Amino acid sequence: MQQKTTSFEQIGIAQQIFRWIFLVLPVAFITGSLVAFFLWLLDEATALRHANTWLLFFLPFAGMGIYFLYQYAGPKLAAGNNLIIEAIHEPVQQIPLRMTPLVLFTTIITHLFGGSAGREGTAVQMGGSIAAFIGKWIKLTKDDTPIILLAGIAAGFGAVFGTPVTGAIFALEVIAIGKINYKALLPCLIASIVADITCSAYGIKHTAYHIRFQSAVNQLSFLRFDFILLAKVALAGVVFGFAAYIFTELLHSIKHYSNKLIPTKWLIPVVGGCTIIALTYILGTTDYLGLGVNGSNHQSITITSSFTAGGATNFSWLWKLLFTTLTVGMGFKGGEVTPLFFIGATLGNTIAVLLGAPIDLMAGLGFIAVFAAATNTPIACTFMGIELFGGEYVVYYAIACFLAYYFSGHTSIYTAQRLGSSKNSSYENVTTETTIQIREKRIKK
Repeated sequence: MQQKTTSFEQIGIAQQIFRWIFLVLPVAFITGSLVAFFLWLLDEATALRHANTWLLFFLPFAGMGIYFLYQYAGPKLAAGNNLIIEAIHEPVQQIPLRMTPLVLFTTIITHLFGGSAGREGTAVQMGGSIAAFIGKWIKLTKDDTPIILLAGIAAGFGAVFGTPVTGAIFALEVIAIGKINYKALLPCLIASIVADITCSAYGIKHTAYHIRFQSAVNQLSFLRFDFILLAKVALAGVVFGFAAYIFTELLHSIKHYSNKLIPTKWLIPVVGGCTIIALTYILGTTDYLGLGVNGSNHQSITITSSFTAGGATNFSWLWKLLFTTLTVGMGFKGGEVTPLFFIGATLGNTIAVLLGAPIDLMAGLGFIAVFAAATNTPIACTFMGIELFGGEYVVYYAIACFLAYYFSGHTSIYTAQRLGSSKNSSYENVTTETTIQIREKRIKK
């Protein structure tokens, strides 16, 4: 009798699997195609800005235009990724399809005129809005709507970075600190893989990163790791966590005080744009504008240059942190993740020099760990290390990401992210508050 029950259970599971494959395939294909188009436009906009540095002077006007576009299309859309996260927690929230063209266009505008922003926010919002539209069109239930939205997030993230496994885990992990909903595991994985394949089919090439460091063979065969290097990695993980904490706190503070001190709201991005122009000329470099993946010349400080000796200055990470928090915090669009890669990689470069550690390894660890800490997604970022750099140093990836996750506290770049499981006993009984509510309570204390 037990065998018969089990067989029926497996049939039901198989039906659910095929059902979700059918549901997420259009989400993944459309999202992957849109991400490919977006990445192509982004490369073109970046190349145009590098060739015409005077475009930076129009950044304040671009910011003003972005503000009025969002006012016209719907002010609530300015919440971006947070709107999608809120809709997963509360399925009654509506995500309009117009979010897709709006965020795509405004992100390209931000990068064309020199804003220091990312690209994951655009990809995730496109994936989420496409998923919401398809879910509404086929009349999904209240229970199924969050699952297809998670699949949309996974599709966008997996396609934009070429990391399908990371995309799936990120979507599940980012919704709540310390809690993963396995109900959406397979839909997210399918969506992320198919979106990545779709994006690549258009000829989109993702930047390749390499850790060429080879660990010395220990004479004691039972010691599998270089424990001195392990200690350095652990120390770096703590520093990466504090860097993420500084980033998120400064980002939220800039948003708060700019809205408090500048009553005319369309002036906020204008002031932000003018500040970025001033900082660019004070520093005498354009290296901290845009994504930071490719520079205007071979001497530029970029994410890739950070993997080599002399590829970053001691304060490159701090300058990129300031440029990005000003850009995103004062109303420009795109996201924070790729700048977080830059901050982490350049900080890792600096730490490597100070500690006498391998530069490419530390840059790679910073790349994933600062992102892990700022988004509270240590497992996803450990897998990102494997997908981007290879699996040889997975233990170092995990140590750096997990320690950074803990030492960033209960902060997050996503204010709608909820507390699922506390990092310490201070918030043990609070499981529904968002990270921004926790931050506000901490400030009041």
